[in-house]
Amino acid sequence: MMLSRRKTLVLGGGAFAALVQPRLSSAAAREVIEMRGTARGEHIWFSPQGLAVAVGTTLRFVNRDPGNSHTATAYHESLYGRARRIPAAATPWDSDFLLPDEMFETTLNVPGVYDYYCIPHEMGGMLGRIVVGQPGDPGWEGPAADTGDLTPEALASLPSVEDILASGRVERESAR
Repeated sequence: MMLSRRKTLVLGGGAFAALVQPRLSSAAAREVIEMRGTARGEHIWFSPQGLAVAVGTTLRFVNRDPGNSHTATAYHESLYGRARRIPAAATPWDSDFLLPDEMFETTLNVPGVYDYYCIPHEMGGMLGRIVVGQPGDPGWEGPAADTGDLTPEALASLPSVEDILASGRVERESAR
């Protein structure tokens, strides 16, 4: 059977699309969380402070504060002896200190609630919460019950899971 040039291109293009399509649909989502601060450093925050993402999303933490270094550190006993505030099956992360315009990435592959903080600015309220997936997903873990090593003010500054799921992104009041 003889194929015309047009049929070859159409068939070849279809084969190419079939090969490329699975790669495109399986590409992992990416989200950016910025580390921010006012010019004099009296206010620091993550933007957004609350974020809802799908399982497998890669987070990129970027320091956009020209006057401070920051960390993005998961609450986990293996990191500075902190109580675990991420799902038990999740891998904890610590960005180490990021200077202005530096970045760090981590991928969240376990559904549930992840709380994290900036080591030098935790007491200033620089905490964040990420909700991966939805309640009811297999393996889902809600917010940590252990609140012993966080002040009531720090806990109160975290957006609720309900607010995060309702809007997808929650910005801190002082960030506006």
